[in-house]
Amino acid sequence: MLLVYVQKITPRVSYTFRHICKRILGLEVDFASKIESFIAHDGPKLSYGKQPLGKELYFQSVDLLFEHGFNEVDIQVFPWEDTQCFFQVKHSDAVLPFDIFAATFYLLTRYEEYLPHVKDELGRFTATESIAYTNGFLEEPVVDIWVYKFKNVLKEKYPNIEFQEKQFSILPILYINQTFAYWQKGILRSIGGGVRDLWQLKISEVTDRVKVMLGLKKDPYNTFDFVIDLQKKNVKKCIMFFGLGDYTNYEKNINHNNPEHKGIIKHVSDYIDIGLKVSYEAISDLVVLKKEKMRIENIVNRQLQYSLCAFYKIKLPEAYRNFIELEVKEDYSMGYPGHSGFRAGTCTPFMFYDLDYEVQTPLVIHSFCCTPKSFENAENEYAVKQELDAYIEKIKKVNGLFIPVFSNGLFSELNEQTYWKSILEFIWNKDENRKT
Repeated sequence: MLLVYVQKITPRVSYTFRHICKRILGLEVDFASKIESFIAHDGPKLSYGKQPLGKELYFQSVDLLFEHGFNEVDIQVFPWEDTQCFFQVKHSDAVLPFDIFAATFYLLTRYEEYLPHVKDELGRFTATESIAYTNGFLEEPVVDIWVYKFKNVLKEKYPNIEFQEKQFSILPILYINQTFAYWQKGILRSIGGGVRDLWQLKISEVTDRVKVMLGLKKDPYNTFDFVIDLQKKNVKKCIMFFGLGDYTNYEKNINHNNPEHKGIIKHVSDYIDIGLKVSYEAISDLVVLKKEKMRIENIVNRQLQYSLCAFYKIKLPEAYRNFIELEVKEDYSMGYPGHSGFRAGTCTPFMFYDLDYEVQTPLVIHSFCCTPKSFENAENEYAVKQELDAYIEKIKKVNGLFIPVFSNGLFSELNEQTYWKSILEFIWNKDENRKT
């Protein structure tokens, strides 16, 4: 166990140290605010504050973990060893040149997203507004990199200290915005789609639409068995998020009561974990969210555990509070659809901390790394695999979790980029820890 001396044990201090020590390094941590207790402890220990007590392992603090609410914070990013950091400290006895705990808290809580910023047309916080993007470290899991350097400091001081570290793993997730391209769309939508395809001279798609509607051909978006077959070959966790929102300008899926729609979800749930793709309206409306949650629970006959917000829009903190109220366990919306990298600076799942209430919540946040849109500038399949390999190697170094996002339509014959099945198989086989 690691004992930490701090003058005031705030919820922020407890949250940050427990994440770094317990969740990333597998090291139990406790706190002491009395000097006598700290001195009497004969195991690994450190102090965190404005001044050291003596010759102990000392980490200088800035004010962030001892404040309440959120205020404008001056962020000056600077290079350190092979990474970058912020919240620089100057004390000559400080082990690190920055407050690793405050910097970690700032990124995990998405502190900057509570401050004034420019949103996009869907009301989302964009990658270009983040300090990670503007300072060139969005593509690095900096929190985990810092923590492993912190680990080395502890090992140097306490050679016998023991860690129970997590293992590198991969968790592919699939975002199902439309379960079918043509099947079960109804007469009006099918005629409208057919006329549009004719106008755009997409003759082959008109032909396919007719064949699917007549039951002569499988719907091109019905690629679920491809993923299920991968699941059967390799024991790997995978989550599919189905949208069950009412039809709107943002939600184009077929009716949630459609027997074919429900049948596909039930079929997939026999092999793969199912989550809810929360509709655009439900992100900020508890009543609508509760309705969608009941729909998916009635289909799969089990309690909903996983959520992913439509368009990866996170409305902080309201959306997460609604998930907590409805006892959703894990959310997978933390990332940027058009930029690969680490929105919260980490590849380790973390607990949502509510800055308004100053409390750690039970909701686990999983940060996805990339979506197909992240690779729009990649020239070919080889280039995509190279980029993915680079991320996998980065995450392996810190025993993190790699989460790529796919969709059923990505593996469809309608997609001009025909290599995405190969990409998913490539990723699936990269996870040595999950192979049979």
